[in-house]
Amino acid sequence: MLVAQPDAESSGITRAVYQKIKRNLTMTEASNMLDLVLLVDDDDTTNYLNRRLLTDMKVAKEIKVLKNGREAIDYLSKACTATPDATYKCPNLIFLDIKMPMMDGFEFLEEYQRLGLDAGDHVIILMLTSSASFYDLERIKSFKKVKKHYSKALTNHDVKEILREFFQQRNK
Repeated sequence: MLVAQPDAESSGITRAVYQKIKRNLTMTEASNMLDLVLLVDDDDTTNYLNRRLLTDMKVAKEIKVLKNGREAIDYLSKACTATPDATYKCPNLIFLDIKMPMMDGFEFLEEYQRLGLDAGDHVIILMLTSSASFYDLERIKSFKKVKKHYSKALTNHDVKEILREFFQQRNK
């Protein structure tokens, strides 16, 4: 939320009061932000566009990019276990590409299930795809952890829908 700086003479608001209002708005905005969003995608352009959109929309305090499913599993194995490494945060949201080298999105999901990561169902996983392959879309349905799929790159409308559908309680 943007707040225009008042003209102190015409509004009667002192600079100190304005700064306090601005600080409180920023703190409120920050409390509504997700702690961490993971972008798991090997495409630099998609990562740039998605990171920029999520940053501009102030969706998360931190956005981390991982280039393939193996990097994501390695990260989550440290962050989302019963005894997590304190230097790693378990994400609120993962945007997962389907087609990646080393470990694709489906291999990631199989390993994620096998390792029992996020047994408490705290992480929202959304698939990103640049193809509308019927086979891929049907295969996504077999993974209960995947809440939805979106076409690359994310749009402002997509992000608003995601926040409304999966994180609405944070914005109340």
